[in-house]
Amino acid sequence: MHRRKFITQTAISAAGLLSLPLPSWAKGMFPVAAPYPLHNIPADKKLDVAWVRSLYERGLPTAYLKTKNELRYIGMPAGGLHAGTVYLGGDGRLWLWSIYNDEREGIDPKTVLWNDGVADRKIRNRDGASYVEPAIAANKRVLEQGFAVLIETGGKKVVKELKEEDWDEIIFEAAYPVATIRYIDKKLPVEITAKAGGIFIPLDADNSSLPATLYDISVRNHGNAPVKVTVAGWLENGAKKITAKKEEGEKRNAAISGKQFSGVFSDFNYTTQPEKTAADDGSTCILYLGEGGKANPGSAPWPVTAGFFETEGKEMFLSAADEKAVGCAFSPSQTLASGKTLRAKYALSWHFNHPFPKLEKKLKDTGEGYFYGTKFATAAEVGKYIAGNPQLWEQTLRWHETYYDSTLPHWLLERALLNIGTLATANTYRFGSGRFWGWEGVNACEGTCTHVWQYAQAMGRIFPALERDCRERTDLGIAMEENGGIIFRAEYESRPAIDGQAGTILRVYREHRMSANDSFLRKNWAHTKKAVQFMLAQDKNGDGLTDTPMENTLDAVWEGEIAWIAGLCIAAAKAAQHMAEEMNDAAFAGTCKTYVENGCRNMEEKLFNGEYFIHRPDAVQGRKKLGSYNTCHIDQVYGQSWAWQAGLGRLWSREKTLSALRALWKYNFTPDVGPYIKTHTGGRPYAVEGEGGMVMNTNPHNEPKPFGENVTWQLGYFHECMSGFEHQVASHMMAEGMTVEALVLTKMIHDRYHAAKRNPFNEIECSDHYARAMASYGTLISACGFEYHGPKGHIRFAPRLQNGAAFKAPFTAAEGWGAYSVKKNGNVSEHTLAVKYGSLQLSTIGLGGTAGGNAAVKLAGQTLKATVEKDADGMRLVFPSPVRIRENETLHITIS
Repeated sequence: MHRRKFITQTAISAAGLLSLPLPSWAKGMFPVAAPYPLHNIPADKKLDVAWVRSLYERGLPTAYLKTKNELRYIGMPAGGLHAGTVYLGGDGRLWLWSIYNDEREGIDPKTVLWNDGVADRKIRNRDGASYVEPAIAANKRVLEQGFAVLIETGGKKVVKELKEEDWDEIIFEAAYPVATIRYIDKKLPVEITAKAGGIFIPLDADNSSLPATLYDISVRNHGNAPVKVTVAGWLENGAKKITAKKEEGEKRNAAISGKQFSGVFSDFNYTTQPEKTAADDGSTCILYLGEGGKANPGSAPWPVTAGFFETEGKEMFLSAADEKAVGCAFSPSQTLASGKTLRAKYALSWHFNHPFPKLEKKLKDTGEGYFYGTKFATAAEVGKYIAGNPQLWEQTLRWHETYYDSTLPHWLLERALLNIGTLATANTYRFGSGRFWGWEGVNACEGTCTHVWQYAQAMGRIFPALERDCRERTDLGIAMEENGGIIFRAEYESRPAIDGQAGTILRVYREHRMSANDSFLRKNWAHTKKAVQFMLAQDKNGDGLTDTPMENTLDAVWEGEIAWIAGLCIAAAKAAQHMAEEMNDAAFAGTCKTYVENGCRNMEEKLFNGEYFIHRPDAVQGRKKLGSYNTCHIDQVYGQSWAWQAGLGRLWSREKTLSALRALWKYNFTPDVGPYIKTHTGGRPYAVEGEGGMVMNTNPHNEPKPFGENVTWQLGYFHECMSGFEHQVASHMMAEGMTVEALVLTKMIHDRYHAAKRNPFNEIECSDHYARAMASYGTLISACGFEYHGPKGHIRFAPRLQNGAAFKAPFTAAEGWGAYSVKKNGNVSEHTLAVKYGSLQLSTIGLGGTAGGNAAVKLAGQTLKATVEKDADGMRLVFPSPVRIRENETLHITIS
């Protein structure tokens, strides 16, 4: 069945899908043809003014509490990138453990029943089963794992496990990539906090890909008397967990230690080698990171008592049938005076380096195993590497601090970043060849699909090397046809998709701008130019509006001139013009410029209906086939949205663009989707009754047959709320100054994924951790008014969401990352660029919203010369020669 073709399996609603061609057996079942349902999204959103005002507040990290029953669905991806899915649960224990190259679709494959307001429908994983019935942590603890603390004071010993049942209250702070979990028992003299997550260092894709989860546990004595504290952590042997047979051998746990670590390495000791390697053939490891720790390879911690902390051993062999082959690592005991803190750090690692059978036939790269397998032979080697490089965890914490130390609302920062967690799930792979590859959602829809992944803005900013690899190796290599067309699923398709083609060109330009020099573009310009030429050729009548029927992300081939596709191609041509100019290809730059000018003019003249942009039918086909036509489509000005993300500036009329966005707000956004989806049935449940969102495509003028004469199963998409598209619109609204609308829309998504209802870290479309949701990072880019061009040494900030006279936010560049801040006092403004990692080379700095004047620039105590120039809506500093800001240095700019 085609990727999301679910509607034909569901009950057909006379109200919502009567236009679908019916099979012969169904003819006559609907004696009266019902009219298309009336548009029923209210223009007055009736939003509470106080609630809207609260969206601007800085606030605190989103916290989920045990006492509010908010922990059971929480599953934060807590391992390295492309190393399987390991979830950090609300009480701090790990669950799911999808590290065995599981072929099942989604994180919890199942079919559930959902009533759409008309009938019960069967909803598969790719249709939103995990949205309707989220996976529960307690049901998916594949491996036994946990921590406990032994507290000794006043002659008494108390043992508390870090699990929900042992505490009066647990508070989970959901700030990806490091969660903070607080354990509260008012009777205890200690405060216990755990910080946990994978190694996550922007720009360092290799070290961020380690198959491991780190715990940083703090125990603070807040009482008056001394307290002796010991921490224990344990992990079940994960080798051959699923396929082990008694006759094959034994599970083996071995104590290991070194200068900076001690713990247990677990694998399987074969006595009879199997004919074929199993997916769960590998190893796991738990290490205490530091000196003086102890280990016990044969622990059986149920229940955990004080005596459990006194056991030690060297090696333990257990029957393959024994499900509790648990190894334990202990911190050194420490007596804490009042106010003092013990800090115990642990690394839990895994290593299952096998090709994925489902992909072997078409992906040659799987034969080389996975990227981490080229670096390490076992899980113990992974753990030892982390122990020998403690700066990796400290850099992770530094990014976490840098990112959230901002004037922007905390909830907005969370939602913008957390979707990059899809890279730390089984949704993506990095093979031994170095190739990055991804599904659309976990194990669903293969091929790093260009028309889905091009919405994602996060990876290109946080790990640009991965995006450069995907452009160069796959899109401009494996997937490129002789005529320049880019097959939108590479090995898994045979034709291009027009939106994917344009989006790939835009991403080539973004990846160029996120590079330190122009070597990436120079190396790939010839193929990039071919891709652009193919795209330009799809405009048959030469008016700058592509009109060749081709596949698009709504899984259909639309006829005619379609605003969202034409606009996306215009943006791509504008990016191509810039690239051609940088490559000194004046003739081609001119060709692209002409296309952009014609396209922008005709977008306004031919595709604007006076309120919003539309789909002009094909002159021959008319409205016979499926299309958006005169309806209000969520992506209608997507090209301009992309232009802001890529630093391309304004394309077509600002007034018409704003009118289109306001129409989307008026006609497509609703604080409660319930009334709409009950009358416009057939969509998947990605937002349900009582939840707000922006519907994909609406018929505000109540036209009959608004989507064509012969609509097909794809019509169901129009009645849904898909978060990736919503994030794209929110980022565009933010860029255009519609901050209220951008914040409300994003907060509605944030609230849909509140932990009381479902996993906050899993935005769902076609399966779990859907790639398109990484569009959320674009809203941060827009809020900062951020532009960057590494080869030109240019950076710019024009904050759209300022907290009074102050603004502070993180940034990432080609060679480093840090924070930008500005404070204004009358006619004087103080700007800083603080580099926290790597370095940043600049020739020009743009300061949007800052009036010109005298500029004083200092770096490392030295005064720098700079010329002040007027910018479009502010000013620009130009240095006579490039300036490099190094790690832990801050550039100070005073404008008066």
